[in-house]
Amino acid sequence: ASAALPAPCTRIAFPRRALATMSSPKMPDVSGYTTAPQPPETRGFVMQQTMIRVKDPIKSLDFYTKVLGMKLLWHNDFPQWGFSVYFVAPVGDGVVVPDDDESRFALCMRTPGCIELTWNHGSETEAASKVYNTGNSDATGSKDGEPVRGGFGHLGVTMPDVYDACERFHAMGVEFHKSPNSGGMKGLAFIKDPDGYLVEILPQGYDRATGKMPTRDVDCLGVRVDGGDGYKDNSK
Repeated sequence: ASAALPAPCTRIAFPRRALATMSSPKMPDVSGYTTAPQPPETRGFVMQQTMIRVKDPIKSLDFYTKVLGMKLLWHNDFPQWGFSVYFVAPVGDGVVVPDDDESRFALCMRTPGCIELTWNHGSETEAASKVYNTGNSDATGSKDGEPVRGGFGHLGVTMPDVYDACERFHAMGVEFHKSPNSGGMKGLAFIKDPDGYLVEILPQGYDRATGKMPTRDVDCLGVRVDGGDGYKDNSK
């Protein structure tokens, strides 16, 4: 899913003639990927991590543990190579992180959906507030200062009530890229972590009466459900 763009990004305006002649691509049939048997050689594989680079590990750990409720499962320092890694995951209070390093590592490697926060030593002292490109029409790190068409989009977290969660995020001072009622896709939000990476906030169900995500009349930023701009592509 995508969300509304912040300044200075601008909405792409297509001429009326171009809109009239544009056609939708042929949608591929992907049903076979749902029913195909798993190759036996891949049993036991775990989609264990996504790695993102962060400027300040403490700010990032505060965000992912205190704002999103994740837990630090394992970390390690590699001073000989100038970086440290921190693995966080949404494991809940029922999971007890072991005291010894070997058991923590084993738990981490078996846990799906970890985020590996990689801190390159010294990045925390750089003057710029953001030092890594987030992949979403971001000019950070580009040689010509122009936004790049990045491939990375966002992380995603689902929760029982998007609107209640966003009220809490707003009270905690979290930066919003899209509140639940803004943009064309109602009922979901995008927030930013300390480095500017987008985190999509999604409901764990939908309204069976409408076939859409649950909504409220007004969201945490005061945007009405019938307001907000239309759909926008984050990559542009």
